[in-house]
Amino acid sequence: MTWKSSNWTSLFPTKTSFVVFVLYIALSMNHGLLVKLSQEKGIYNYNIVSVIILTEVTKLVISLFLFCKDNPLRNIIDQTRDNYTVLFLYMVPAFLYCLYNNLAFVNLSIFDPTTYFILLQLRVILTGIVYQCLFKKDLSKIQWLSLVLLTVGCIIKELKMEGNIQQQPYSIFISILLMSTQILCSCLAGVYNEYLLKKGQGVNVNIYVQNIYMYTDSILCNLLLWIIFKHNDNKSNTPETDIFKNYMVMIIVLNSAMYGVVTSLLLHSLNSIIKVFATAIELVLIAVLSWVLLGYPITMQTVAAVCIVSCSVVVYAKHPITKSTPPTTNYNKNMINI
Repeated sequence: MTWKSSNWTSLFPTKTSFVVFVLYIALSMNHGLLVKLSQEKGIYNYNIVSVIILTEVTKLVISLFLFCKDNPLRNIIDQTRDNYTVLFLYMVPAFLYCLYNNLAFVNLSIFDPTTYFILLQLRVILTGIVYQCLFKKDLSKIQWLSLVLLTVGCIIKELKMEGNIQQQPYSIFISILLMSTQILCSCLAGVYNEYLLKKGQGVNVNIYVQNIYMYTDSILCNLLLWIIFKHNDNKSNTPETDIFKNYMVMIIVLNSAMYGVVTSLLLHSLNSIIKVFATAIELVLIAVLSWVLLGYPITMQTVAAVCIVSCSVVVYAKHPITKSTPPTTNYNKNMINI
């Protein structure tokens, strides 16, 4: 069987893009499970922002290594001098991802992993709308049908949301507000980042240099957040452990670092809508693993949601969004062959 089946090539132009797609699903799913396993009765005994900063530093080191493997280090300075505005433009998605990453830990302390991933899928409709506005590409009726099916499948399991929120000092309103904020940050940051990668001022900047900009800006945003909340953390009665001595935290950092790099590759080779559907596929696996590892039951609502989500994926696979041909540059060519 060759790779050049019409449906497959529409969704995944290269074998590498398919591998990136699979890795994205695995690493994203692992993050939710690992964060949940690192809790003690729904409470973290480590500083969340410190873990996120360490993760961003790790991603920065990985990007520097991958860039310097084929390019001299001074090229980063040269490209920054010619495209310094791109460094500042990345402050927007960096800030949004800063909020998203911190809210992910907060929301995973409120919801079980399956509920968390299902609620996260509500970004599908918002992503479709933003994608239309930013890329001037209208979604067809059948594409909208697949998005609506996916959204219905995501919310059908949570008809009785009160029973899925763990015993935390949050009201249902605050819980939904936090989740909604995370969804909005994910949608806006993902599509804006894709715009910079493909059509914005950073289109001629090496993908790894763009990642370096992103992670540098993200570290600055998280450091600011750490300074702001440091005083409140000092008043907390929960003892914190050294993150470097907590093996589960180190696994979270490594998984998150790989996840961040793979996400940038996914956005470069595919698009934000494919990213959303990749996350939707996780629902099948996350429900099973949450049952096996954490003891959360699989209900009939879960089964119905998974079936509807699967149907929406099939519909989308038959009518994918036609990608615009990316500008032909050495950087884009190198990226496709990775």
